[in-house]
Amino acid sequence: MLALSRKKNEALVINNDIEITILEIKGDQVKIGINAPKEVPVYRKEVYVQIQKENEEAMNSDSLNALADFFNK
Repeated sequence: MLALSRKKNEALVINNDIEITILEIKGDQVKIGINAPKEVPVYRKEVYVQIQKENEEAMNSDSLNALADFFNK
């Protein structure tokens, strides 16, 4: 992991097309702005983990087998 120090209104660039800017610092909270191309998904980690979990559950679900059986008839 790369750890960087930034002050308010300072930014960093990732892969030439994603810019992360520090917008505000209040106590232990930091507000950031992310400027990225529309085709680049940006999620809070807890949302991303939940999406991955739901996708995995859907792939392991019996409904997927039922759907496959339906098309194989």
